[in-house]
Amino acid sequence: MVEVAPFKGITYNPKLIDNIEKVLAPPYDIISKTMQERFYDSHENNYVRLILGKQYPADSKENNRYLRAKNLFESWIKDKVLIQSDTNSIYPYKIEYKIKNQKKIMNGFFILLKIDPDYKKVKAHEKTLSKPKEDRLNLMRSCNANLEPIQLLYIDKNDNIRKEIDKNLTDPIIDVKGYDDFNHKLWKIDNNKIISMIQEELKDKILFIADGHHRYQTAINYANEIKEKTKNNDENASFNYRMVILVNIFDEGLSILPTHRLIKKNDINESELVNRLKEFFDIEERKIEYKITKPLEISKLIKSDLKTDNAHKFALYVKNKYYILTLKDESFMDQYAPDRSKTWRTLDVSILHRIILEKNMNINDNNLENHVKYTRVDEEAISFVDEGKFNMSFLMNPTKIDELKEIADAGEHMPQKSTYFLPKMLSGLVSYKM
Repeated sequence: MVEVAPFKGITYNPKLIDNIEKVLAPPYDIISKTMQERFYDSHENNYVRLILGKQYPADSKENNRYLRAKNLFESWIKDKVLIQSDTNSIYPYKIEYKIKNQKKIMNGFFILLKIDPDYKKVKAHEKTLSKPKEDRLNLMRSCNANLEPIQLLYIDKNDNIRKEIDKNLTDPIIDVKGYDDFNHKLWKIDNNKIISMIQEELKDKILFIADGHHRYQTAINYANEIKEKTKNNDENASFNYRMVILVNIFDEGLSILPTHRLIKKNDINESELVNRLKEFFDIEERKIEYKITKPLEISKLIKSDLKTDNAHKFALYVKNKYYILTLKDESFMDQYAPDRSKTWRTLDVSILHRIILEKNMNINDNNLENHVKYTRVDEEAISFVDEGKFNMSFLMNPTKIDELKEIADAGEHMPQKSTYFLPKMLSGLVSYKM
């Protein structure tokens, strides 16, 4: 059974923070070094100092980014920069944004979710990496809090929960333009009747992790660690719950973008690789005209060439040219993933990892983190190669939401970084202290 609960959320104090836009931040995992500096400079109470504090050469066991986050979090609460609600509440959340000149509104709500360590009612669709889990566990240990939510999807064909929430919305407690130029609005509802209705609607649902696989597994690890340490086996203990944002899987405001692969491997020979890939793909070479120099222009060309209704297409980008790879036959994957479902074998991201990376580039689970980095920004997949930071990149089409559901339902995992949901949540809107 899915169990959810309201909570006494911690939010910025509008009496002390007169411009809340300056203290909110992007999710930790999309913050670059440059962005980190910008948000540090924007305000002394910017949330980035908690979720992704700076690291220094003199850092030690006694003084590091996690302990600094703990001290800041506690001092901001003590000084009432952050204030806790007096009532257990849920926090409806809407994000208005444009994508491809189309206006969209994502509808969700913050609530506590009881952890499902066996993944019976909470389904994951991606593998997780060890380094991000260790990082988030250290932060949770220090702060004893959920500083950012996990985004999960539920199935509600009639949209009953969203309709009930919308009927009870008045003025938002936060209404800001985020770092992304999207409009973010947050409300607070402590009406027990509405909360009970939501609990009843969700109890027999299956939830699918959209964003936050590492944070969800970290919550499980943290709960197990605390149980072992304290011998507290109370199923309703606060560490058995995790702050999440729930969104209807049918919400028209959800978008999925691709995550491109950046490759750093010095022993790769471009022409040899292309020749090997000809066994599996029809390959078209595209040289970039001398007058087209901007990464944005190049990425638009590539995205246009990648458009397809049902073919499996990838773009291999090297400096000043790219190759469009179109899989010749899906049955190739029967050989390289015989133990997987047909849905898994026909995912673009599975094909990329099994046939291209593993079979032809010798990049597998054991060395993946050393050779593959990720970007959701089309232009970065171009500019990072042009600047010599990476040897090449693979640009791809997005995973479909139906594929995500089928994979999660079957208990399978896509390769990591298979999906990138838009819009992204703002960090700092609300947090949960255990």
